[in-house]
Amino acid sequence: MRPGLKFGAVFAVCAAPFVLGWLAYEYRWFSGQPSNYGELIKPRPIDGALATLRGKWVLLTADAAACSAACERKLYIVRQVRKGQGKDAERIERLWLVTDGGKPRAEVIAALEGAHLATPSAPLLQSLPGAPLEHIYLVDPLGNLMMRFPAEADPARMIRDLQRLLKYSSFG
Repeated sequence: MRPGLKFGAVFAVCAAPFVLGWLAYEYRWFSGQPSNYGELIKPRPIDGALATLRGKWVLLTADAAACSAACERKLYIVRQVRKGQGKDAERIERLWLVTDGGKPRAEVIAALEGAHLATPSAPLLQSLPGAPLEHIYLVDPLGNLMMRFPAEADPARMIRDLQRLLKYSSFG
């Protein structure tokens, strides 16, 4: 084989991944659907009620003290998602922001099993994007709000998202 032909073959083999990658991006060969279930949001620091939970991932919900059936469902989902993390469950805390400052029913408090309750300040509630009562939020160990899930979230998909985050995160 001639030396020029060898050089051309080596160049083609080395350049092929870059050219194919560029073509796949340029012509959208793949759907481009994100693999995460939760909606990533622009990180923003959350202060106040989260100061004592720094260093942990926090699943945050906000609802009135009366806690309707939808509220109880959200609290159940975050409890199950935390338990679904297995040995990493200790890296996650749960926080319920009681939006009206009232006192939740005793049976709801008993069902929380170690979740934290707090009465948030108005600026904290306003800093939550979207309608706070319609989402479950995720706060990173540095205290930044970074992801949200729908109130009627699929727990299995939330568990997968958190497993990926915890696997690749050295924080929390």
